[in-house]
Amino acid sequence: MAPLNILIVGCSIAGPALATFLLLSTLPTSEKPRITILERSSALRTQGQNIDIRGVGVTMIRKLGLEAVIRASSTGEEGVRWVTKDNRVWASHPAGNDGELHTPTSGIEIMRGRLADICLKRSKALRDEVEQEGGTGIKYIFGDYLDELDQQEDDDGMQQVHVRFAKSGDRRTYDVVIGADGLHSQTRKMAWGIEGETDRVKRLDMFGAFFSIPPEKTDTTWRRCFHTTGRRLIMLRPDVQSGRTTAFLSVVNAKDRRLAAVAADGSHGPDALAAQKALIKGYFHDAGWESERILREMTAAEDFYYEVVAQVKMDKWSKGRVVLVGDAAYCASPLSGMGATLALYGAYNLAGALTRHPQDPGAAFAEYEERMRAAVGEAQKLVPGQLRIMNPETAWGVWFVDALVRLLVWSRLLNLLFKLKGQKKESVHVEEYGLRELPEWTE
Repeated sequence: MAPLNILIVGCSIAGPALATFLLLSTLPTSEKPRITILERSSALRTQGQNIDIRGVGVTMIRKLGLEAVIRASSTGEEGVRWVTKDNRVWASHPAGNDGELHTPTSGIEIMRGRLADICLKRSKALRDEVEQEGGTGIKYIFGDYLDELDQQEDDDGMQQVHVRFAKSGDRRTYDVVIGADGLHSQTRKMAWGIEGETDRVKRLDMFGAFFSIPPEKTDTTWRRCFHTTGRRLIMLRPDVQSGRTTAFLSVVNAKDRRLAAVAADGSHGPDALAAQKALIKGYFHDAGWESERILREMTAAEDFYYEVVAQVKMDKWSKGRVVLVGDAAYCASPLSGMGATLALYGAYNLAGALTRHPQDPGAAFAEYEERMRAAVGEAQKLVPGQLRIMNPETAWGVWFVDALVRLLVWSRLLNLLFKLKGQKKESVHVEEYGLRELPEWTE
């Protein structure tokens, strides 16, 4: 049986995790898939915010043998504190565990770039093992991207995907192309058409900037949240690994078109960054609290990242021999706290389905969707009006939210809400595909 020739577009979390799971099948080495991972950036992207690994996500990192190294790379966040403009704590909630309770701070908090680095290194280590056994393993291509994607049948009636690499000009053919390239997935746009993107990407009228700054005395191992008028929020979070403080500044606004325009579909060029920083500075210059310090440090921040907050909703995650995984297919937004967990869980189910149906990708894609739909649906649920209620416009609204959160924490009703938000057991069944479970790995 000829091995599948697979192209994975995107080298963040879902892509390397998927490649690793694919190589853990019990197929003979000669029949394991030939995998290529393509990444547009010239090097692994280390930008991005603090992310959570929750529930079934913990099961996934255990299967990859990564639990110990990921826990050792935790940001050290002990919980969340809501503060006033003079930095008084008026409510707090400690970090949760790894179970169903969906607290603001999970049992495992890690920087997105660090998790991506771990997943990449783990995939390379397994690649080396497979190559030593005579297999093909994984080929990594950085600094290139696809500018053509076409699906056709070969002379034997088998459907294949023909692509062109934009920078090298190489034309190659794959049995399966997997888009793991995030919220602004180019794979999705090429396979499904750019004209449908506004229907697939559901913007939530929220825009956020992430970056790190040097710590000061007021920074602790607790996350601090400060919200003020104009639907603005500032969060400062610890990262004990880097010795820095991470900042997240967000605004909810459906009218100011500049907020969406400067996002430029995820552009990170110098001009885009300058425009994004200028707009954030304009929004937060009078926010109070520690905004002056934060904006000053933002100017020099080299890891600044600006993004629209959105969800991806699609009726089907595959089209022919092209399939999507992670944020490209079902981004739940940072509000869910489930992005990394869905990426890992999706990678596992897609790999398992392809291993079970190596000669019938269509059947594999259908099984993958069946396994994932319930979990994705739960993760994407947001409380109606959540963004506007928790991000008030007026000073009176800020007072009301302060009082509401204090009441919820004091009465322990917040725990009930978190539990309701947590994954339902029937949504997180872990199918056993016979994939080899890896021992704990060290760098």
